[in-house]
Amino acid sequence: MSLSARLKNSLKIQDRLIDELIGICRGVIADGDVDEKEAIYIGQWIENHREIAEKWPVNILYARLMEMLRDGVLSQAERVELLETLRNITGDGTMFLADHSTSLPLDSPVPEIRFEGRSFCLTGRFVFGSTYDCEETIAELGGTISETPSEDTDYLVIGEFCSPEWRHTSFGRSIEKAVELKDAGGSISIISEEQWVESLSQS
Repeated sequence: MSLSARLKNSLKIQDRLIDELIGICRGVIADGDVDEKEAIYIGQWIENHREIAEKWPVNILYARLMEMLRDGVLSQAERVELLETLRNITGDGTMFLADHSTSLPLDSPVPEIRFEGRSFCLTGRFVFGSTYDCEETIAELGGTISETPSEDTDYLVIGEFCSPEWRHTSFGRSIEKAVELKDAGGSISIISEEQWVESLSQS
């Protein structure tokens, strides 16, 4: 088997495993709750399938689970947060993970993403964490935050929990503003949360 064929086969296996995990998560949240045993089970399942542990969005889910279970207790607040995360990842929430390549005006090719001295505007909801968590991460890497896209904004980052009806939402207005700035010759780049998270490991 050629290297290309082996790579394609590996990617197919990873896709099937991610689909399996999403099915498990759907089963867990079917009763509208997530208990400690279920959270541990999902974490152990990911541990047993390390080949997708670093894949989006499994890596974010796994990191959250490990943080929540670090003290050996899943608090009520953590149960609520985990339930919402699983609902969004599986598509059972009010918003869902989608293939943005055809529905959002993301830059192609993906631009180089730098943090030091760069300005970021965040819009939508994020798998990574709350808006505060994202802003704090950017600040730690030397970046700044702008509330709305402007001529001084370097990147608009679109959260992965994105409805296909984004044009009719508040974060849709930020996207349209960024597109207007680009059309007028501005240097703002429009990137997805996934691209932003990948750049964190390179900073």
